[in-house]
Amino acid sequence: MPQHGSKLRVAQVGLGLIGIETIKLAASKPWIEVVGGIDVDPAKAGRPLADIVGAAVGGAVYESFDDMVAAGVKPDVVLHTAGSKVDEAFDQIEPLLEAGVHVISSCEELLFPKLRSPVRSGEIDRLCRKHNAALVGTGVNPGFVMDLLPVCLTGVSRSVTRIDVTRIVNASTRRMALQKKIGSGMDPDDFRALFKAGKAGHAGFQESAALIGHCLGWAFDSIVETCEPVVAKKNIQTQFFSVDRGLCCGLHQVINAKVGGEVRLHMDLQMVLDAHDPHDRVVVHGEPPIDCRLAGGVAGDAATVAALVNAIPRLIKVGPGLHLMADLPVPAFA
Repeated sequence: MPQHGSKLRVAQVGLGLIGIETIKLAASKPWIEVVGGIDVDPAKAGRPLADIVGAAVGGAVYESFDDMVAAGVKPDVVLHTAGSKVDEAFDQIEPLLEAGVHVISSCEELLFPKLRSPVRSGEIDRLCRKHNAALVGTGVNPGFVMDLLPVCLTGVSRSVTRIDVTRIVNASTRRMALQKKIGSGMDPDDFRALFKAGKAGHAGFQESAALIGHCLGWAFDSIVETCEPVVAKKNIQTQFFSVDRGLCCGLHQVINAKVGGEVRLHMDLQMVLDAHDPHDRVVVHGEPPIDCRLAGGVAGDAATVAALVNAIPRLIKVGPGLHLMADLPVPAFA
């Protein structure tokens, strides 16, 4: 991969809240040179990236990657935080890969892209190898807490019969977009309809299950996902929403994945305003039994940003191709 001096040239695609925080963290690394950002918002294009980010970062904002290249700017790595759907992400990322640029994306469905887009995934992998580029999808969840962490814990197992993963998030402490995603203030039936239409709930949940199954060699008979609204038992006020008693204040999303008719993987996600006892927990049933509990849980927004930036040197090491997080070296602070 081309390098300039001792630093990697990094650009950001998607300048929403997460994208801004990601490129700010990248700019704090002595081994990174920030060279610009890309966002479809025309109000941002042409402005110094520092104006959008509110910090001392280099480069300007462009409406497209073609515009960036036309201006003589060519990054080594792009951090992509612009959507949750795998095929839409592929459309955005493909020109970057053709230019030989490595991409690390927060797109939830990119955690295990073959689940929903097997043919396109093969095409993208071949494109990466042709142009000496690498691509991976990561984050905190999906990307670590409910998938990669359980897989890592089984590394000391003689046998594994079942895995249970629980994540309880106090959504009152999270950004507005997440509070909206969990249906805050909605009629419960309206939330159910949106989830059924694929427009609400936690994205990438089935991809987390698929990654675990892939790593453990479990060929699932089925991956059954359900999601129910959590109804407020009292009025709740957050920085962004006022939720009356009886309306939706969160979600309870569950996956049961079976092998041979038996549940081998149970995943339980609760993201609720004013949730009691937030935590992450992984229980590995087997020899030896493992019960890992992270009090308070892993703070999603800050951890997602860190996951993207910390993945840069590890992705470069594995070489070209469309990769899974399990293909990269063990996650570590960079």
